[in-house]
Parts: sequence; structure tokens; C-alpha cells
Amino acid sequence: MPDFYPMTFEPVLKHYIWGGRNLEKLGRELPKNEKIAESWEIAAHKDGMSIVKNGFYSGQTLADLLLELGENLVGTNNQWALERGKFPLLVKLIDANRSLSVQVHPDDDYAMKHEGNELGKSEMWVVLDAEPGAGIIYGLKEKIDRKTFRDAVDNGSLGKYLHRIPIKKGDYICVPSRTVHAILEGVLIVEIQQNSNTTYRLFDWNRLGDDGKPRELHVEKALDVINFDQVGCKLPRPQPLKGGNGLAAEKLCKNQYFSTERITMEKESIYSGLCDGSTFEIWGILSGCVEVNNININPVNFVLLPAALGPYTIVANEDSSLLRIFVS
Repeated sequence: MPDFYPMTFEPVLKHYIWGGRNLEKLGRELPKNEKIAESWEIAAHKDGMSIVKNGFYSGQTLADLLLELGENLVGTNNQWALERGKFPLLVKLIDANRSLSVQVHPDDDYAMKHEGNELGKSEMWVVLDAEPGAGIIYGLKEKIDRKTFRDAVDNGSLGKYLHRIPIKKGDYICVPSRTVHAILEGVLIVEIQQNSNTTYRLFDWNRLGDDGKPRELHVEKALDVINFDQVGCKLPRPQPLKGGNGLAAEKLCKNQYFSTERITMEKESIYSGLCDGSTFEIWGILSGCVEVNNININPVNFVLLPAALGPYTIVANEDSSLLRIFVS
């Protein structure tokens, strides 16, 4: 077996009706005349599978890597992932050229009972770009019960109960499962989530899909899982972490599935880390340019560090902003 190394992947592009061409702003080459809604950057799901594009494992899927490398890839903190045969996380870029549906994701218990071997979906968003006036729907304006919510869906008055929050570049949002939410138009984000593709749509803005028909709604399942206590939510504030020597760090999101930190590096600063076998790490370069163990990474791209990698070094070739994602 060769030495472990930082791995980069070919993105999986997704076409949905709300997508556009805005990923080109991030330097991405897109298929001509196609609206691209999502780019799955690191994924091992039946609906989208990443393929390694560098080094010894070039050409292998992330799912095959999990089978071959096991704990050396994901770490001792992810035994449940090995038991289920699923890589724990999925990282994607989202171009909300138009508003996404109002939706909710189930938790693990509900998903495993009703969606086969699928997981629930807790996620977080980091805003890369946002048009003036952009926003999200996050939870409810006021406490209501299931019947009132159902009646609002049926009579078209749901909007008055949805809590809208304005957002801007640099904001982040932690979205646990069971949260009513929608990314509204004019936003580019990074989404970090459980490895799941289960979404229950409540409202889709009365639009038609590519086939000329309304897209499917999943109202009853959505009502089963909605957290009706999520009222009047606000954007979170980052928690400063220890920095120094040209580095600044802050904790953005921590839940039972993943932790995310934002690291700011001045030009020529160095971050020294260690993958000690407990967890893999995913680093996202949002701006600037860095070298991860001498592998050059430009924005906006992601690199996977296997749990058994050992010591690693990130050198900033210019002022840079990065995300560090791992499993505690």
C-alpha cells in the first residue's frame, strides 16, 4: 500500500431547474448551454460518486476507497460509517440562481425507517456570494401546530408562517435535520452535510419542472418530521479559536456528525496539522492559494486528508481563507 496523501476529486455536476451559470464565477468550466445547480465536490452516494483525480488512487471512486482503506481513510471516530459502508459526509457547491423549494430533511431514525438505507440530513451552509437583498428561509415565524401548518400548505398561505433571514457573503448557517428551510435566489454557497440525498418538499413556488409538470411534493412525510419549536431563529456567531503567526481560526458549526472551522491565513503563513487516525479531514480553499503537503490547491476547491495521513502542512502562497471539516 502506498503512502497516504491529500486527495482531490472530479466534481459531479447536477442539473436542477433552479440552477444557473454562477459556478463560473468560481472558475469552474461548465457544460455549454446547461444550467448547473450543484457541484458535488466530495461524495460517495448512489446519486453522485466522486472519482479521485490525483496520485496513486487516481480513477477510483470514493466508495471503493472506503472499502479498500477502511479505518485508514475515515478514522476511529467513524466506526458506524464502516459498519454501514457509507462515507460519512457530502460536500457540495450550490448555485441558487432561483429559489430552492421550501423543504425539510428527516433525522436518522425517520430516514432509516422510511427511506431504506438512507441517512437523515443535518447540514450547514457557508455563503460564498450573495446578491443584494438575498436571504434564506429558516424555521418558523411563530409557534404553530401540525394542523395549522397543513391547512396553510393546502390553502396557499404557508408564506406567512415562514421565517426569512437576510444573508451576505461570509455568513454561515447550521441547519439541523427537521428544520423547515429554503435557500432563496441569488446565493452561492458551500454545503456540508451528512451523506444523504433525502429531501421532503413542502412548496415549490408553483413552478413546473423540465417535463412541464409540477415537481413532486412530500407533505405528509414533511409534517412527520418538522420541528415546530424552531421559531424566530437568528444567524449564529463564530467562536474564536487560538491563532497566531499569521493565522486566525474560528469554530462555525459542531454537531454529532461533523465540525467545521474557518481558518484565515496571511501570505507565507504555515498551518501544521496532524491526522492521527481518529478522523479524516476535508479542507476547502475558499479564497487565495495554498499548498497542502506540496500539492497546489486553488479556490474554490476541496481536498480530502485520510485519517492515517499523519502530519501535514498547509502553506499560504497568498492571503487565503479555508474551511476545515472533520468528525469529532
